[in-house]
Amino acid sequence: MNPDNIQIDDEQFTVDELITAYQDARQIKEKVLKAYERRQQERALKPFQAELLLVQQHLEETGKRMIILFEGRDASGKGGTIRRTSRYMNEKRYRIVALGKPTNQQRTEWFFQKYVTYFPHGGEIVMFDRSWYNRAMVEPVFGFCSDKEYKNFMLGVGGFEKDLVRQGTILIKLYFSVTKSEQQQRFERRKTDPLRQWKLSEVDLQAQERWDEFTTQKYEMLKRTSSNHAPWTVIRSNDKHLARLNAMKTIINSVPYQRGNEDLDFVPDPKVVISGPREVEIMEAERLKRGKFKG
Repeated sequence: MNPDNIQIDDEQFTVDELITAYQDARQIKEKVLKAYERRQQERALKPFQAELLLVQQHLEETGKRMIILFEGRDASGKGGTIRRTSRYMNEKRYRIVALGKPTNQQRTEWFFQKYVTYFPHGGEIVMFDRSWYNRAMVEPVFGFCSDKEYKNFMLGVGGFEKDLVRQGTILIKLYFSVTKSEQQQRFERRKTDPLRQWKLSEVDLQAQERWDEFTTQKYEMLKRTSSNHAPWTVIRSNDKHLARLNAMKTIINSVPYQRGNEDLDFVPDPKVVISGPREVEIMEAERLKRGKFKG
């Protein structure tokens, strides 16, 4: 008998064959477990997606308008959260807006004009996948706006949002916060996954190199544009499922509607959901400790 062969139920296998079979079986098991976990996570979202339908109904009955801003670094989980949030919504009562770079004509207009065009009517929700806060984050980092344009925006955005809220619009500002290492891992997946490669752009590829610059802009934005009438809510998004779940809770809690399932836990996880001012405090403490911002 060959010592390199192993007999199992009248069949002989080499050691290499058994090792390969074991590795294949382990990979299959991992894939099955991941698929099961994803399925369970999607199921956990459904009760809150049902509540979002009731939020829509409330807005329709009261004629209220809602705007939700989804901001954050590239690969921070904005798109996935938008898809889960809107999955079962009445399509006639919501819109998703993701604008490209401004046209030559738009560059000559009032900065907020292109966004106002997409604002909701009574009973409607508009979700911005990136918003006017491009001017507070992406544009200054990459030199897409002048220093004067940036300063004018930071001076004017508070009054713009205050007037928006004063006239009856519910404004929810969500900032998805991902760590540098997690962002890098997500970029690597996009490079190798043909279904995700379209998400990568030249700007994305520079995100890691300019991490500290984006962090500084994040700090300035949260510190100067979070207000009582339009506060920022920071969502820790390394864990995509928890980010999606807690973003939904934040949206649901912004409206005094009649809840459908009183047994649900509507309280956001304090480890995932952080107020804008609290995030600023954390970042300032980190700067004192390490000599630079983190986040």
